[in-house]
Amino acid sequence: MSTSDMHGGDLDLTDPVLASEAELAFEGALRPKSLEEFVGQTRVRGQLQLLLTAAMLQQRTPDHILLAGPPGLGKTTLAMIVAHEGGRPLRMSSGPAIQHAGDLAAILSSLVPGEVLFIDEIHRMARSAEEMLYLAMEDFRIDIMVGKGAGATSVPLDLAPFTLVGATTRAGLLPNPLRDRFGFTAHLEFYDEAELERVLERAASMLGLDADREALAEIAGRCRGTPRIANRLLRRVRDYALVHGGRADLDAVQAALELYDVDPLGLDRLDRAVMQTILTRFGGGPVGLNTLAVSVGEEAETIEAVVEPFLVRIGLITRTPRGRVATPSAWRHFGLSESAPAASAALPIDDL
Repeated sequence: MSTSDMHGGDLDLTDPVLASEAELAFEGALRPKSLEEFVGQTRVRGQLQLLLTAAMLQQRTPDHILLAGPPGLGKTTLAMIVAHEGGRPLRMSSGPAIQHAGDLAAILSSLVPGEVLFIDEIHRMARSAEEMLYLAMEDFRIDIMVGKGAGATSVPLDLAPFTLVGATTRAGLLPNPLRDRFGFTAHLEFYDEAELERVLERAASMLGLDADREALAEIAGRCRGTPRIANRLLRRVRDYALVHGGRADLDAVQAALELYDVDPLGLDRLDRAVMQTILTRFGGGPVGLNTLAVSVGEEAETIEAVVEPFLVRIGLITRTPRGRVATPSAWRHFGLSESAPAASAALPIDDL
């Protein structure tokens, strides 16, 4: 299969500029443009469709929307769809970029009527900006302080009606006053394998990649229920098929994913390092988070936020008051015989 065939055109992708542009074009095309095209999240799609249709019939801006869920499930895409389906402009920002109330005031004051403001990782905004957002969301106005000290005065500034779409991976970190001002909160769930196969079929078609159904099913089973990971693995399979001059069949998928250290459960190198440490060095646990992080040479925050949620979700480890403990499924998956917990692994609670 030629490079031009795989990209559905006659572009000379040996030119790095053209190749980069083609990849960026693919990235843009990969995101669905409407709720009808969006795969998965059936309940959330139905709720959003009702909210947007009602707002259109009443000729008003839709209520503010909070999208909560793990990374890679489509929060940014849904924000783009909210703007697209209502025929409204979209302004994008992120919580870490808004570190002062003035940053938020500059954004809000420049919005046009009906504009959709998307703030990713909204829980990471500065507290002063959060407090300014309360009034902006409710009354479409903000108060700007002019002057300093005893002579400072508050000047009200009216805002154009807008819809705020906030996205967060840590909904519990949002203060209640901010969370309560969203008219609709959507909780995105992990995808099942059938939904992921549909995502992969669409992406493979856009890539011009000739992939077997069983090959796509194999990728779907290894991507942690996350479309972003599914599309990333599909690209690596595309690269493997391109370099080795073959089709993206089951053998190619298995060889490519083995090369990139993705096992049949979707575990990567760090996941396996954590599990091997718990199983072999600490006899299955319990082992505390800090000790585990030092043992694998990673930050404790990385283990807790990136690795552990997936391992708990698929039933390889459990959390106990004394630390992390491997389950019988973990012993079986790694082909080891279950042993008694190591005495040295009985760590104090403050190491959890």
